[in-house]
Amino acid sequence: MHKVFYIILCCIVCCSVQAKINKASSVIRINQLGYTIFGSKTAVWCSKEADQIDSFYVVDATSQKKVFAGTAGDPFGAYGPFVQTYRLRFSTFNKPGTYVIKAGNAVSPQFKIGDDVYNGAADFCLQYMRQQRSGFNPFLKDSCHTYDGFTVYAPVPDGTHIDVVGGWHDATDYLQYATTSANATYHLLAAYRDFPSVFADQKQANGRDGKNGIADVMDEAKWGLDWLLKMHPKDDWLFNQLGDDRDHKGMRLPGLDTNFYGRGFERPVYFCTGQPQGLLKYKNRATGVASTAGKFASAFVLGSELFGSINQQYASLLSGKAITAYQLGIQKPGACQTAPGSAPYFYEEDNWTDDMELAAAALAKTNKNATLDDAYNMALKEPVTPWLGKDTAKHYQWYPFINVGHYELAKQLTGAKKDTIINFYGNGIDRVWNKAQHNAFYRGIPFIWCSNNLTTSFAIQCVWYRMLSGDNTYTELEQANFDWLFGCNPWGTSMVYGLPSWGDTPVDPHSSFTHLYQYPINGGLVDGPVYTNIFNSLLGIHLGHEDEYKDFQSSLAVYHDDFGDFSTNEPTMDGTASLIYLLAAKEAEAHSKFIKDAGAITRVKTDKKVISLVFTADETGEGLPAIIKALDKQNIKASFFFTGRFYRNKQFQPHINQLLKRGDYLGPHSDMHPLYCDWKKRDSLLITKKAFNADLDRNYIAMHAAGIDTSKVHLFIPPYEWYNQAIADWSKQRNIQLFNFSPGTFSNADYTWPQLPNYRSSETILYSIKRYEADNGMNGFILLLHAGTDAKRTDKFYNHLEELINWAKERGYEFKKIDELINLFGRHHFSSSGISE
Repeated sequence: MHKVFYIILCCIVCCSVQAKINKASSVIRINQLGYTIFGSKTAVWCSKEADQIDSFYVVDATSQKKVFAGTAGDPFGAYGPFVQTYRLRFSTFNKPGTYVIKAGNAVSPQFKIGDDVYNGAADFCLQYMRQQRSGFNPFLKDSCHTYDGFTVYAPVPDGTHIDVVGGWHDATDYLQYATTSANATYHLLAAYRDFPSVFADQKQANGRDGKNGIADVMDEAKWGLDWLLKMHPKDDWLFNQLGDDRDHKGMRLPGLDTNFYGRGFERPVYFCTGQPQGLLKYKNRATGVASTAGKFASAFVLGSELFGSINQQYASLLSGKAITAYQLGIQKPGACQTAPGSAPYFYEEDNWTDDMELAAAALAKTNKNATLDDAYNMALKEPVTPWLGKDTAKHYQWYPFINVGHYELAKQLTGAKKDTIINFYGNGIDRVWNKAQHNAFYRGIPFIWCSNNLTTSFAIQCVWYRMLSGDNTYTELEQANFDWLFGCNPWGTSMVYGLPSWGDTPVDPHSSFTHLYQYPINGGLVDGPVYTNIFNSLLGIHLGHEDEYKDFQSSLAVYHDDFGDFSTNEPTMDGTASLIYLLAAKEAEAHSKFIKDAGAITRVKTDKKVISLVFTADETGEGLPAIIKALDKQNIKASFFFTGRFYRNKQFQPHINQLLKRGDYLGPHSDMHPLYCDWKKRDSLLITKKAFNADLDRNYIAMHAAGIDTSKVHLFIPPYEWYNQAIADWSKQRNIQLFNFSPGTFSNADYTWPQLPNYRSSETILYSIKRYEADNGMNGFILLLHAGTDAKRTDKFYNHLEELINWAKERGYEFKKIDELINLFGRHHFSSSGISE
């Protein structure tokens, strides 16, 4: 008896111990900033054991009730320190609130779902940019580096004084590079141009508290522009660098520099010669000036464009400097690398055509000094940024880490050339995706120095590709890279100091501000993880305290929140500026009133329980009597979109008259119902713009003949509900907004018949609608049904319309016409640029 009891006790103890081991060995990684209501949402479950899970739950953090159940899907296997991993997808869950995820024995940290989760994040990161200012530093309320500098390699005697005070320190060191500064300036300007509503005005031009009528991001961009102007003082003079690695002589605040360069407090200013440079032991491999000149020119052009309404004289100065900088790039093609000193580390930029492409695309908008053909020809020389898809690269070898020129050029091109440039982005993303799809973090970015900068730039490239093409193929990959930066990574930490304030973020970065004086460096993006073999090869790294992430280091990559690790935990100015653009894009998208797919509105984002019923028809419309009867009985209005062929059919004219009398919305669905683009390759058009316009013209003529006031018709649903960005763009040019049904239910399958592989019965369709609503809600939903079906379908869903309406009303929904739904937030203006928000 005692022996049996002992065995039972041992089993209990062993089970208890094993439970603790299992609990400790599995974790769930999330984006600590949170997820937007209708955005892509994924967490990653990781285990150090060969465990498996089948399901997971989203749990309300307050009530502890399970609010969403998901399947774990197929395992992704080992990655980094983990033996087993899964992607836990919950994008269809879109109720605002605070939650945790539970899977197996693991529980995630709390996270929010809401359209306010990214509010203020871009402005928060501007704090780090202000803290990096040279000259007057608003954080320290003091000035630094006020004696800069003396010339080297310039067409004047070395040691000649030149005023280049200002700009930003590059990182923890106080070097200043024109390449990173110009790129940072451009990203700040572009962030304001593209997402102006995101940014506040809380600071003066000098960075101190107080409003000045200009968004803070523009004040910061001007700080960069002012320094770039000093670095391009004459038409044929261009400087590339201020200081060198003699700077690296101990930690100090920027105002405490001593005589490092033998010239008192002056620092050397390196002239762009287009030749190898290096004053001490090492030299770079520079081949030209164009990489620097192109960056200057593009920043000056965009600055001129944005400051034109603020300070015309300043804008004119920038415009002139853009032209002279661009000409220097034309005269001396090639890459202008930063200059090393006594150490072999420098920014080894090898590419330059991307910079000149951006400069030419920017200049082509405003003057005749460059053309779109110039930009396009440059684009062909570097279709894909070379690091994409590679396992390694030299330090800053392919810089910027994104070809910004492709985005600026594609926005101005049309037709085949535009498609070519957009496909360059897609091809680059594909190269990363080929690696990323095999691990649960969707990680395809090499773990080289500044891997977080690469991650940020790649996420921006995904954003731009999606905006240009309307292709949402890479949405989850885009979000995975964004999530990585804020905690959905093996270490479970945000890579941005202090963001979010409640999360696991860097506390001991490689920074004099924090290390010496415990000053926060709010908003600074740290370098990020590196390959373990890179870390092991570096000299001078000594961790200052026990590694809190030791359980998550691996032979693949390491990250240390430790002052001693300058390879993974040093913040960078240019990386932070790029992140400000990405955060601005995410915040602006979260606050958009509409959800769009390839330029078409697919749902209205609202807290009101409203649905729009939309019916389409081409050759059949036998369901209209039943539909009209149900709508009359329920006293609601709907929207009907018919082809020209339908409007011309005399047998349907009585029903059309009834709809007009009822006050329903009637609109176009094309004339002859052509297929606009390939089913499998969506970006492949099957119709020309001329044919598209001619077909739609005939649709409008048929509507007018049927008694519809076409001057008030500005909404259009495409035939087959299939289209691409080009169709949306062509529609906008006609003052028409393309829209489509809200995905998630099988309502659009009500045309199918039993012999088809995608057949859905009316019972199945009704259940799918109710199931979707229970899980996600249907606020602002566009529910598509057909006014007629093939005779082979005898189970007509429109006969269940009244049942559907009754159910929705019981759930608290009201029905609006499609134009009323889109105008929930007030009357919207339709123009050639699309519907205003």
